[in-house]
Amino acid sequence: MLLGEQEQFLSYNGEVLIFHLSKTKHTEEAADKTMNLCVRRMAFNRDTKLFVQKSSGVFSMRASPLKMEIICCSCTTDSRTGIILPCILMKKKKRNNVVKYLLLLLHSSNQFEQSFHFKLDYEVKEDIRLFAGPSVLWRHANKLFYISSNTCTVLSAPVHLSSVVWTGEIEDEGTVVLGIRTACLPESEDEDEFSTSDRAIWGSEFFGYAVESQKMLTGTCFMPHAYSRVVSSVYVCKSEILKKQLRISLVAITHKNQLIWFQDGLPKGVCELPYEKPCSVKPAVTSSNELLFIVSFASGNICVVQRRDSLQVASKWQEVKSLLVDDFIGSGSEQLLLLFKDDSNADALSAFKITDLGAVNYASGINYKHVPAAEGLQENGLLTVRALETRLQAGYTSVQELQQHLRLKKRVILESCRALIDLVEERTHILPTAKEEGLVSLWDDVENPPHSLSKETSLASKVPEHFIEKLWQRVVGDSLVVGVKLTESFYLSLSDVSLSLVMDQNFSSISPIIECRNKIIKLNKAFSALAVSSCQTEPPPKKMKLDLHSKSELKKEFPKRCSRVQLDETKTVTAVTNLSPLLAFHRVRCIVLLHAKKQKHLQESKKITVLCGKILLSLEDISNGKYTVTMLRDNSYCTGSMEDIHAVLAVSVRFSFQIMSSDCTLTPVNSWLLGEMECTPFKEYHDNMFCHKAGNVYGTVFNWTLKNPFEGVLTLFCRNLTVLFQCLHSLTRVLPPSCDVKLLTSGSKCVLTEQLALALEKEMLTLRSLFFSKESKAGNSFTWGNEPGKKISDAPVASLLDSEEGVQQFRKKLQNEQEESVLSMNQTMNGALYQDLAVKIAEAQLSSDMIVWRLSKS
Repeated sequence: MLLGEQEQFLSYNGEVLIFHLSKTKHTEEAADKTMNLCVRRMAFNRDTKLFVQKSSGVFSMRASPLKMEIICCSCTTDSRTGIILPCILMKKKKRNNVVKYLLLLLHSSNQFEQSFHFKLDYEVKEDIRLFAGPSVLWRHANKLFYISSNTCTVLSAPVHLSSVVWTGEIEDEGTVVLGIRTACLPESEDEDEFSTSDRAIWGSEFFGYAVESQKMLTGTCFMPHAYSRVVSSVYVCKSEILKKQLRISLVAITHKNQLIWFQDGLPKGVCELPYEKPCSVKPAVTSSNELLFIVSFASGNICVVQRRDSLQVASKWQEVKSLLVDDFIGSGSEQLLLLFKDDSNADALSAFKITDLGAVNYASGINYKHVPAAEGLQENGLLTVRALETRLQAGYTSVQELQQHLRLKKRVILESCRALIDLVEERTHILPTAKEEGLVSLWDDVENPPHSLSKETSLASKVPEHFIEKLWQRVVGDSLVVGVKLTESFYLSLSDVSLSLVMDQNFSSISPIIECRNKIIKLNKAFSALAVSSCQTEPPPKKMKLDLHSKSELKKEFPKRCSRVQLDETKTVTAVTNLSPLLAFHRVRCIVLLHAKKQKHLQESKKITVLCGKILLSLEDISNGKYTVTMLRDNSYCTGSMEDIHAVLAVSVRFSFQIMSSDCTLTPVNSWLLGEMECTPFKEYHDNMFCHKAGNVYGTVFNWTLKNPFEGVLTLFCRNLTVLFQCLHSLTRVLPPSCDVKLLTSGSKCVLTEQLALALEKEMLTLRSLFFSKESKAGNSFTWGNEPGKKISDAPVASLLDSEEGVQQFRKKLQNEQEESVLSMNQTMNGALYQDLAVKIAEAQLSSDMIVWRLSKS
């Protein structure tokens, strides 16, 4: 080998060490056979973006240039000091086929130290490794040999092997050699059956050998034996002892041009390599804390594999002379230094590239003098990337915390549902302990906790036993309608009534609460009118009002729960939910709960929850039409049960239109309903008609009320807007062109005017009752007016002013009245009483304000 080809590169503490052999300067003396091992320390200059020489050193040896060779170099631990130092293995041929090997250490002063030497009668060529000690390991004639500075004697391991794929340190085992050998089938039956069959099939196996303890390790903790025929090199990323078992993570390259990730002896990922004949693999940890695997190939090509969601090739280069991994720019993380082949320049570092596949990217051949901002951009880019990575990590942590919080909320909701069901069914509910929920208790656990639900239980017990006349269910399209008909004596004392459906089965992964929307339907027989409690949007606020216990009553956007409905005209409450999700369970039992506020005269209403009963829903019953709505024609009337009518109205949306004509009567509307729309009136409610026309409009309910021959109100109860538009399109074809159709967003003016009068009357009565209540309650804390026993004469004012005595009496009377006025204005009361009075006044005023706004929109 020529001297010019004797250069070896090694990275050490961010520097590049270049080793090469050279002759002495005394070339004129033929007898001089001294050779020099020279080293140059090169460091990257971030100002010039070039490598510059920091220092150099020389080690002289007596040998012929043709008989000296650098075998390999590496950084190993000096067992005497524990310091990692550069280590160089030299070969010197002697007579009689004797080969002498020298192991040198390089210190920071550039002084070389000969650690030890040994002689062999053959040349070391296969699987040469340098490791801690320093020590040298090699393979020859399928045997494993090693020597260290402690023994200075060549030792032979009691193993036969065909190759060495890795040498390194493993916890509690010291230096371990991972090799491949011919399979040795065990004679005993203690061996793992699968491991034995693996070796028998492939004829080879992995094995581990601990050098210090001369102990054999099981090869399957590294990789399955089936891979022993293809693996050429391995890098162990992590090794640890867990529960007395060796756990190993590693990557291996194969003759099949693959890189495979193994975890605990099992393959977890594979990546196809872009070139053939991979030789070695080494790691690099970049500034983004990302682990890269650098694969070298026999052709001088390099590729980098990233391990993210999967193994994938991130970058590749060709005609690379050497690859080093270290912190060359002093950033605190590792970069890749690629030295490219350049025959035109004798300088070893003339063509290079420094990169971490991220913000760091330096290359030779770029004139940075003409790019004055390049360094600043590089620094700013690096800082920006790090800041973004920090923000990304913080965001990821926040997402994890939110997910944990959501899981906790889900558990709390599920436990609350179970507690609610146990409460209404009068069962004892046992709460899980903090330990069972994976939480930390903030107080001492009590063995017999107090019954915190006793108040609710006592309240529920006051509900009359027979408060429900009927519990029913119907299926309308893709909706399930559940209705509860209350007794007259019970519903008169309630407000804000709604229903909840809770699945009776114990599902651990889903919430048992079924999402549904509520409606309260009023069927007034006296006036033959139908009305459904509509959900109105609230008017824009003209001023801030008290918001005590009333937020839920102000939010009335469809299809959420409708609140503040007058219950003096209805007894049926319905709940509507999607049917499809329930059919996934094939057969499901639901608990029906009624929520309401129980009113008492001049006292704060209390919330109650009452168990109405249970319903059973099965796919078989639905297929047989058990809960289907049936509307039949019988002598020009529509005959349907009250439950069927309620179900149709519950799934419908109400729209009212005012129709006015200036030059003709509105007789065509009634003809249109009975003719083209094929409507028939309900037997109990003649003014309300059910549409029997085939198609989308089937099931629509109409109410046509004439105020006079030229004006009327048409109310439709339809499933969706598509049906509404179809009905209006059909109606406009029969109406005269002069007709004016206007949408009534809140009902007719007559109805709203009557509601406004009632609301104002209620507001006045509320103010009067509250005034007398305030006077009676406040009178306990103070007295105002005349003192007891003193009476002022009610004589006419003119007679009092006739005399001086009368004037004094009038003056005294006036002073008493002024004092009474001041006292009445400055009276005080406690905060709870004032809050109760303010809430009742605000509720009455909000009700009248809402009707005024609706009236302005109509």
